[in-house]
Formats: sequence, C-alpha cells, structure tokens
Amino acid sequence: MTFAIVVGSMVVSIVGGWYVTRGILALAARNTAREVTGPVPPGSADAAESSAPDGVPGASESGAGENGAGAGEPVPDVGPTSPQAVAALRGGTWIGILERLAITGLILVGYPTGIAILVAIKGLGRYPELRDNPAASERFVIGTLASMVWAGGLGVLGAWLIHR
Repeated sequence: MTFAIVVGSMVVSIVGGWYVTRGILALAARNTAREVTGPVPPGSADAAESSAPDGVPGASESGAGENGAGAGEPVPDVGPTSPQAVAALRGGTWIGILERLAITGLILVGYPTGIAILVAIKGLGRYPELRDNPAASERFVIGTLASMVWAGGLGVLGAWLIHR
C-alpha cells in the first residue's frame, strides 16, 4: 500500500502540477494584460463574462477576446506567457517536472528542508535569465510558487496517508 501511495503522489504531483501551473500562469497573464490595456468598462464583453453561458470566460456574443481586448484589438504581448518570457526560460517544463518530483519525494522521505537547497539551486541557475528579462522573472516566480505549492501539498497528503 505504501508503494502505491508514493507512486500515486509522485504521478499526480508531476501531471497535475503541469495543469495547475499552466492555469495559474494563464490567470496571471490575463491580469497583466488587463493592467496594460486599462480597466474593463462596465457593459463591455469582459464585464459580462460572469454572465456568460456556463460561466465560460469569453463566451459572450460580442466576440471580445481574452485579456480584455475587444474584437479586432490585439492582445498585449506582455506578462508571464509572452513569447519573450517563454523563450528566456527554455527548458522550464522539464525543470518543473523534476522540481515537483524532488519536492514531493523530499517530503515523502521526511526531508522537507531539502526543498531549500532545491530552491537555491534553481534560483542561482536561472539568475542570468531573470536579471535580463522582467517578464521571465514574473513567469519564474509565479510558475515556481504554483509548482511548489502543488507538489508540497501532494507530498504532505501522501505522507499523511502513509502514516495514518
């Protein structure tokens, strides 16, 4: 049973963490785009998003796009999902997978202080990219925090299941 819990925790940490991190980054990009384009006027398509069918963002009939841009308006190329941020942090998907694997594993084996070493190595390794690109810095912080919270939560849950 312990083996199944460990393997299950690791798999859910890695796979689920990818979806969680992507979702958080998409939310951050949306907020960044709204900050750049200005406040959403009342009565606009984005203001009506909450009343969209089935609660689907951008499902209104006006054709307004995501990120606060209306139909025909370009979406600002800024924030944590911009091509510049993604290009600057190449290899981020694989690093995230390994990071979640390490964090969940460290918690499951009872060595959570090892996470500090992991964070230090990751920060030092990414420092040149972060220094030169503010959008990449935003992506790094948001993505790392989302990934670590997910992996840590699953590690704690797995440890609790093993020791209950």
